[in-house]
Amino acid sequence: MVGAVCGSLVFGSVNIAISQMLIVFGKALGFEILSDIVRRDEVILLGIRLPRTILCVLVGGGLAISGAALQGLFRNPLADPSLIGVSSGAALAAVSIIVLGVNDLAFLPDQLNHLILPLGAFIGGLVATFCVYIIASYQGKTSISTMLLTGIAVNALASAGLGFLIFSSDDQQLRDLNFWLLGSLAGVTWYKVLAISPIVIVASVLLVFLGRHLNALLLGEREAFHIGFYVEKTKIVVIVLVALITGACVALTGIIGFIGLIVPHLIRLMFGSNNKFVLPCSVILGAALLTIADIISRHIVWPAELPIGILTSCVGGPFFLWLIMRQKRYQVK
Repeated sequence: MVGAVCGSLVFGSVNIAISQMLIVFGKALGFEILSDIVRRDEVILLGIRLPRTILCVLVGGGLAISGAALQGLFRNPLADPSLIGVSSGAALAAVSIIVLGVNDLAFLPDQLNHLILPLGAFIGGLVATFCVYIIASYQGKTSISTMLLTGIAVNALASAGLGFLIFSSDDQQLRDLNFWLLGSLAGVTWYKVLAISPIVIVASVLLVFLGRHLNALLLGEREAFHIGFYVEKTKIVVIVLVALITGACVALTGIIGFIGLIVPHLIRLMFGSNNKFVLPCSVILGAALLTIADIISRHIVWPAELPIGILTSCVGGPFFLWLIMRQKRYQVK
């Protein structure tokens, strides 16, 4: 992850030497630096690449630990944050705001206008998750299979809504919609990074402490209850925390698929199924992989920038098929 972060900071349309990067950061931290600083490098590092790299770490780690938590909750290695409708609900809310023109209100200051879109996406993700949970709950208990089926239905309804909004949008709106539908890390600012950092960090830390509970659920819900774990409370907490993380991430980057699917499975291949290790390690590997993907997306079609959602889907699609074939082979045995 450290190597990926350094690569993200020094490589780009303008390459910056590592020594110059250290000088810029040293001066920013208040150290007395005798060497001269190139003003261009300082602006690029502190104003553009550093907030983008931090966003990569937050989003990659957040989506990865969300996927790991859902896979532990559903006891299914094919589970993903998008299954419960968070991503599609957030994207539908964001696209609705764009098409309806609510993202740029003349009577609001610029800083508040910039928050309308991510805040709307965040609320949309939470509403979709809340609807899925309400439908899947009966007499205080939550059916995992019903929740998965409800998530599929919510995703289908959101896709229909997105299709209608795309059909109704003009050319400028279509260009803006690509950001949400394909995923992108472009245009990030410190203001936006600081807005989602507390949500992603706090929710991720809380998920890490739920590793023992998810380990107990591997035995089955009845067995976990009999050895002293509150199964229903664990379900609610995991779902809410995943909704918070995924909604916050989608609010700034759009839909970035397969990070929550690939990373936890790679961690399990390396370290086993103990969620006390899977959850924190997923944060590190997810942050590293998304940062590397961002570096590739910035260079693969240079001078343009490939939406990162396309790149993760190109890698994640074949990986998903491999997972299905691998699981099928084990079932046959």
